[in-house]
Amino acid sequence: MSGHSKFANIKHKKEKNDAAKGKIFTIIGREIAVAVKEGGPDPANNFKLAQVIAKAKANNVPNDTIERGIKKASGESGATDYKYVSYEGYGPGGIAIIVDALTDNINRTAANVRSAFTKGNGNVGTPGCVSYMFDKKGQIIIDREECDMDADDLMMIALDAGAEDFNEEDDSFEILTDPDSFTAVVQALEENKIVAASAEITMIPQNYVSLTDETAVKNLQRTLDLLEDDDDVQAVYHNWDE
Repeated sequence: MSGHSKFANIKHKKEKNDAAKGKIFTIIGREIAVAVKEGGPDPANNFKLAQVIAKAKANNVPNDTIERGIKKASGESGATDYKYVSYEGYGPGGIAIIVDALTDNINRTAANVRSAFTKGNGNVGTPGCVSYMFDKKGQIIIDREECDMDADDLMMIALDAGAEDFNEEDDSFEILTDPDSFTAVVQALEENKIVAASAEITMIPQNYVSLTDETAVKNLQRTLDLLEDDDDVQAVYHNWDE
């Protein structure tokens, strides 16, 4: 059992994202385009595309929007060539930050990411400088209020489908998977009419760090806001205990 509420963080993120819902659709649209380009339009034979579709559904992207995105990516020979790039660094108080981006201009993205770190009194480091502090996992969050199933039954469905861990929070359930088992667990939940508040492949900190200095908190929040507002940034991971 974990005492740290992940769902509160998920709700906070969703409230921020709802104000800019277009970015969520843009992020997932880019991910679909890259996944289709790399592995084709059939999620049954394209594991990465299946993962993106699971993430899209958890973010309430309509099925017809997902299908249009796949068709568009399949039919555009001259589509924009996006590349995945990741940055690592430190914010105030030694907070570890990982930034995943999907961009058609690496120089622009690198400059924007570096600027965000600098404005928050942090710095971009070398590849691998903080990623060792995180574990790559599939994370599925289920709102207790939206789930009528008994916790033990829910846990068994998840574990039988390949989940690694199941945690109960006051307001939510957290299911953790190996990235390779993520899609199978999401599908098992869907088959049992269980709606996820969030479902994604993410980087989970091995330990969380608290900040007590108000200036450090403001600087860190500035960096995170600048990164999350950047159209090229797909995801931001950190070990700050908010």
